[in-house]
Amino acid sequence: MHQGLSGSDGITFLGLDAEIISNRRLSEVDPEFAGVFDLMNINSLLYAEPAEPYKSILSYLSTHGTDHLLPTDCETRTFLHDIPLITECSAKAISSALSRRKAAIVGGKGIVSYGTVSPEQAFVSFSSVCFATFIKFFSDVMFRLEDVACGKTEKDRGLLEAYQKVSPMIPAGSSSAVSLPSTPPADEDEVYRQLISTGRELVEQRLVDSYFGNISYVFNDSIYISQTGSSMDELETCIDAVPLDGTSSAGITASSELSAHIAIHNTTGMRAIIHGHPKFTVIMSMSCRKEGCDISTCYRSCKEERAVSGTPIVSGEIGTGPTGLCRTVPEAIKNRQAVIVFGHGAFTADTVGLRPAFTRMQSIEEACRTEYFLKIRGLV
Repeated sequence: MHQGLSGSDGITFLGLDAEIISNRRLSEVDPEFAGVFDLMNINSLLYAEPAEPYKSILSYLSTHGTDHLLPTDCETRTFLHDIPLITECSAKAISSALSRRKAAIVGGKGIVSYGTVSPEQAFVSFSSVCFATFIKFFSDVMFRLEDVACGKTEKDRGLLEAYQKVSPMIPAGSSSAVSLPSTPPADEDEVYRQLISTGRELVEQRLVDSYFGNISYVFNDSIYISQTGSSMDELETCIDAVPLDGTSSAGITASSELSAHIAIHNTTGMRAIIHGHPKFTVIMSMSCRKEGCDISTCYRSCKEERAVSGTPIVSGEIGTGPTGLCRTVPEAIKNRQAVIVFGHGAFTADTVGLRPAFTRMQSIEEACRTEYFLKIRGLV
């Protein structure tokens, strides 16, 4: 709720222990939700109707899709793959969709997800769907208007009407002041404290959604980095200290982008590194309609030199492959201490402290947000 994704009155949560329990009286819960536990090996089920603007976005996309949505951002590719659309709120339909995917949209107004190990899994999937549908909706508006301007298609009045309804609901940008320390950490304990407070601030400023994003700080001969799958606002026990010389296996639970963080430090000398997924940064990173390109491969091998407000955009995949972020990001981030990754948010860095890296992330998102709405106004 504190992330602005849903109100308490729109949430139904079921858990299975010795028996099914719920945040509501079971007599108030649709029995079809409880029926899902008979059809799937799960320990929790979440059904939530999102807050605005996600509510109106879901309503529009659900009535203009087929049986699933296919956003093209990195989170969807790596985590959701696609998002099933269910018209019927039945245990059979829900279990059928959730047996293939982590979450589904039900009736165009709610999202259902589940957990098999912990209830947090259900929230992560719910949050990811909110993020992915936001990216898809505003990207669709941009791409459609660009195609109209080029004479490739006709105006979609329904989409424009939905945009005119949704866009005023978008909350203010993330440029407000932060309470992060302005001095670098003096000892190991302070490294942990600053990483924890930075992670919390990333969530509060809406610069990350779900558990996507990671932060690190190099102190002495180790890189202190958030663990894979950790929530940025709950890092108290989720930070790994990984020796830079590779003499420890501590990195086995570290962020999947550990290799990119180490490569950035080795290449640039930056000690503070933040990777976030600000929404309009992700949207504007994909704002390219060059003729003759296979857009399905742009995220890993785009050769175009592009930038938003002077911040370069590069392609790259998670991991250490030929097009891994550890190969594409370090050189690009060197001069401006910031880089945007196609469909994947931004990396920002600083030689001294986390606060300057954080404010760079804020500035990038605000610039992308401004450029997006200017572009749409021009196209309309």
